[in-house]
Amino acid sequence: MTPLSPGSRDVARILSDLTTSGADREFLANAELHLPRLHELFVRLYGERSDGLERLASVVDLARRSWTERPPALKALDRERESTSDWFESERMLGGVCYVDRYAGGLSGIRDSIPYFRELGLTYLHLMPLFESPEGNSDGGYAVSSYRRVNPALGTMEELAALAADLRRAGISLVVDFIFNHTSNEHEWSQKAVAGVAGYEDFYLIYPDREMPDAYERTTREIFPDDHAGSFVQLDDGRWIWATFYHFQWDLNYANPAVFEAMAGEMLFLANQGVEILRMDAVAFIWKQLGTTCESLPEAHLLLQAFNAVLRMAAPGLLFKSEAIVHPDEVISYISPEECQISYNPLQMALTWEALATRDGRLLQQALERRHALPDGTAWVNYVRSHDDIGWTFADEDAAELGIDGSPHRRFLNDFYVGRAEGTFARGVPFQENPRTGDARVTGTTASLAGIEAGDAGGEDRVVLAHALALSTGGIPLLYLGDEVAQLNDYGYRDRPDEAGDSRWVHRPFRPAQAYADRTDADTPAGRVFARLSRLIDVRRSTPELAGNELIPFDAHHDPVVGFLRPGPAGSAVLVLANVGDHAVHIAPLTLSGLAPDAVDLIDGGRISLRPGRTLPAHGVAWWRVAVR
Repeated sequence: MTPLSPGSRDVARILSDLTTSGADREFLANAELHLPRLHELFVRLYGERSDGLERLASVVDLARRSWTERPPALKALDRERESTSDWFESERMLGGVCYVDRYAGGLSGIRDSIPYFRELGLTYLHLMPLFESPEGNSDGGYAVSSYRRVNPALGTMEELAALAADLRRAGISLVVDFIFNHTSNEHEWSQKAVAGVAGYEDFYLIYPDREMPDAYERTTREIFPDDHAGSFVQLDDGRWIWATFYHFQWDLNYANPAVFEAMAGEMLFLANQGVEILRMDAVAFIWKQLGTTCESLPEAHLLLQAFNAVLRMAAPGLLFKSEAIVHPDEVISYISPEECQISYNPLQMALTWEALATRDGRLLQQALERRHALPDGTAWVNYVRSHDDIGWTFADEDAAELGIDGSPHRRFLNDFYVGRAEGTFARGVPFQENPRTGDARVTGTTASLAGIEAGDAGGEDRVVLAHALALSTGGIPLLYLGDEVAQLNDYGYRDRPDEAGDSRWVHRPFRPAQAYADRTDADTPAGRVFARLSRLIDVRRSTPELAGNELIPFDAHHDPVVGFLRPGPAGSAVLVLANVGDHAVHIAPLTLSGLAPDAVDLIDGGRISLRPGRTLPAHGVAWWRVAVR
């Protein structure tokens, strides 16, 4: 075996081997462009290993074989995406997310829903975990037993590939979760590792006694304390294996380059089925190092960059989406053209709910001012809520500037959204509440959290306001499908044994068939919310100022009002204002004096004058096209 050298000799040797093996011209061009970077990353990750060069060459050959097998339609998409690399920043982008079984029964039902997706305007469809996983509790499919087999209850891999092609023809990109920090304990790799099969012993972190687990756990934190203490669980034979999350989810050992190669193979396989975006799950946890928290270590970023380099060779049109629910500074560290090109925006999501609870937009306004900017070639995925719980991820130091003490404020928000605080309109449910510390997170559908379930008069307005912010701050707005027709909490999860212990199932309801039937009935909450959100989506689609990510804060001089400008060509801009308060506010003429007096109200249509100022109703939203003087 030969170790990696820091120079270019290794790269030249691998490129020579590719030429000898008959790699086609297009792949060779991709390899010449991206192999030097992959080599550099391998030196940093695996330079001390004697098998480093052998493993790198094997990964590159894997990419070559995958490119050879890549369908022509996907290669054509690669070329299109490379020539319009900002395609995902368009004002026409709109995402939807759902569980396949709950929303449509199976993949065939998703296929049948494509006409509705087109009606809604989707260009991006995220199907929640759909791969083979253990029976019973599988953390909602996040315990993967095979990346190459679809859960038989949903369909087959052949059906998934056909669905991807149908979606692509409809202008919709398929997004799936890629759970690459861990596998289920039933995965072939995990079974072989436990059995000591050659080549798999080091796929996971397994120790004979508590010496190393105790050493690691001095600095790691418990993620799901209700499931197990610490970061390790005990195997039937007495050994201990790393399991950050649930006891049946075993963390992979990326210090072993064989694991990197194996996972690259799974990514390339899915790319060749027509998946266009991989949601990279739990990115903060993928590298372990004794004496650290084992979260957001530098090697985690190197791994993501290395996976990117492999994909750029063999599936260059595919994007990575980061899922990192961590401190805001860490969230943004994963976002770059070389790492994750798009990322969830958990801070904006959490602070939208914070603003609605407090009737004070200052913390959200502050975040838009200082934490919204991104590197060129990247975008946020802005969402109102997801399949997961809501955690209050704001930075304590940011809150302190506004006189807010982070810990009690989080307790207030938890109490507010589970219906325990005075003045609450919310009907949420706590998730993993710790009575001793008061720690908890919140679950609930948008309609239930915003007040529709409680019959609050402002509930529908809050649903629209929250989505209006997600639709106007740039990047890719993401709808949890069903929320556009005001679906409510599903308390039936308590009667389903596999779900009863996880309150997040309350906001993962089955497709609300009646609400969808009512979406054209203006006498129902579903009809009113659907009509208003559809109007916002239509306006966004025809408003080029809402493309991209650039945002200029606008001070409306009212604490409940969040304001910003989305700049366009030749001095034009869209002014977005959102009043999170329970009372109307008047935006003074002086506040608007930096803008030309004549404007266009994009939502209501028609021209308006800013000369006398403008009144924004309680929970009201304005999108005005203005000229900046």
